[in-house]
Amino acid sequence: MERYTSTGMAYDIGKGVNIIGLMSGTSLDGLDMCYARFWLERSGKPEGEWKYEIIKAEDESYPAGLKHKLATAQSMNAEEYALLHSDYGLYLGQRVRAFIERNGAKPHFIASHGSTVFHQPAIRFTAQIGSGAGIAAESGVDCISDFRTTDVALHGQGAPLVPIGDRHLFYEYDYCLNLGGFSNISSEGELVKDGKKLSVRVAYDISPVNYVLNHYTRSIGKDYDRDGLMARNGKICPELLDRLNSLDFYTVDGPKSLGREWVEQQVFPLIDSYAITIEDKLSTFCEHVAMQITRHIKGGKVLLTGGGALNLYLVERMQANAPQCKYVVPDRQTVNFKEALIFAFLGALYVADMPNCMSSVTGAAYNCIGGALYKAGGIK
Repeated sequence: MERYTSTGMAYDIGKGVNIIGLMSGTSLDGLDMCYARFWLERSGKPEGEWKYEIIKAEDESYPAGLKHKLATAQSMNAEEYALLHSDYGLYLGQRVRAFIERNGAKPHFIASHGSTVFHQPAIRFTAQIGSGAGIAAESGVDCISDFRTTDVALHGQGAPLVPIGDRHLFYEYDYCLNLGGFSNISSEGELVKDGKKLSVRVAYDISPVNYVLNHYTRSIGKDYDRDGLMARNGKICPELLDRLNSLDFYTVDGPKSLGREWVEQQVFPLIDSYAITIEDKLSTFCEHVAMQITRHIKGGKVLLTGGGALNLYLVERMQANAPQCKYVVPDRQTVNFKEALIFAFLGALYVADMPNCMSSVTGAAYNCIGGALYKAGGIK
């Protein structure tokens, strides 16, 4: 029998549930807020079929001071770190409340990803800051947060979590590829168990993307490389490209995930050891990303989302490296808010008392319901 942890609550998801999903990626572009409705139709499928509607989605840049604190949280002392965890949660709650008032939204729940500071699943440790209690208190809406910890405690990677949304909400694509701070991919695969073939979702991180690209553009005062123009004007450094492609992570089979620590220890020192221009660094790294992605896609229809999907040069290099694929960049709302939408969906699964972490993706001992619920207790 498949095991999963229970939240001890159940919600009639057939009637629909309204949730605001909050997403803050490792590239620290800002806060994504996606207000969506989810419901489960009892179709011909035994488990039913999930449906969704995005009601409103917005993004906000972080104030400079907060952005700096989030970027340097890993080097804070314990008191500073705990204070940021609290302050950031209160900030998120304030921003959500303003979003609710501005749009006349009526959410039942908030589902927050938080901002990842530490992620070391090999030692069963992960940390996403942004107090769920603070979010609930300031917004007046019950908040579900801390989605990764249970999976990591169960010997899982705690990432990626988005593939369960890919399976249920974007099933018409052969692959779903997100190009955010890191690239991650998901698709349907097979698992043989007791002589029977079972359909499972397979997913894992492929490589860093915007976490590296934005690091170098920020070094010259630009938030990102718009349309990949700087990379397009650069030249590929063959020796650096070969060394990037030879990093040990790329020889490890999944499930596997990437974190900030690996990039800062392995990637930045390697790139910085070459006395080449920023444009050349960007061009070389875009080619590296395209080559690594090509190793994992056999062909078919591929959904592209995340900020990297808007990097025209990167997508061109991906297509040139994999002519057998049809890369699809959807509408701007889906590109920008798919992860926030799916974290809202993880919240819907939580309140429906259904697993929202798949062991086939993370490598955990079994599927679980990740997250912790913080009650708002009403608005004063």
